[in-house]
Amino acid sequence: MLNKILYICVLFLPMFSQAEENYIKTIFHLELSSNTGISTNAIAKKIDTKASSVTDMIKKLSEKGLVSYKKYQGVTLTKLGKKIASNIVRKHRLWEVFLVEKLNFSWDEVHEIAEQLEHIKSPKLIKKLDEHLGFPTHDPHGDPIPDENGNLQTIEKRLLSNLKENDFGICVGVQDSSTEFLQYLDKKGIELGKKITVLEKEDFDESLSILIDNEKITISKKIANNLYIK
Repeated sequence: MLNKILYICVLFLPMFSQAEENYIKTIFHLELSSNTGISTNAIAKKIDTKASSVTDMIKKLSEKGLVSYKKYQGVTLTKLGKKIASNIVRKHRLWEVFLVEKLNFSWDEVHEIAEQLEHIKSPKLIKKLDEHLGFPTHDPHGDPIPDENGNLQTIEKRLLSNLKENDFGICVGVQDSSTEFLQYLDKKGIELGKKITVLEKEDFDESLSILIDNEKITISKKIANNLYIK
């Protein structure tokens, strides 16, 4: 019942600016890896702006009932804020799937385009998009797509760097979705769904020798720290 009420509220609230949507989306992502409130400095660093600008925006978002701020405890999204933020994330990731699967974009090209498309307001369009794509659960980078109620389907995964010698698993996601990193993975033949076996871990620099598609390659600890394995 609560989810239905929040959904109705989202439909009839005034349109938010792209800046406001980007802020609540940023807080949403930061909250996923934090058990406490998010500091204004953390938000400023994430979106590359001044802390004073973040403070001004947080005040606006608070007045609209999207965030809650407590001194020394940081910023948290309200239930309504989480609903709206998850809806933005949902649209972003559905558009990424569409761009890759239907328009043949590569996975390193879609993030910036989806950043623009995620601000489209039509709930009917997004519902039709979801149906057209066959109700995908994950985007091209392995990130879960929230459902209409904002629920995320999570899977157990760990970083490749945490595997021991002779351990293996299936690549299911990336922590770094930058264009440069994804292009590097393409050069190395590393992609989602591929089986990766750790052959050797170097004590000196913690680089890894791995086996993928029957080919042995060496990757740095930095690369291994950005690959998720199931």
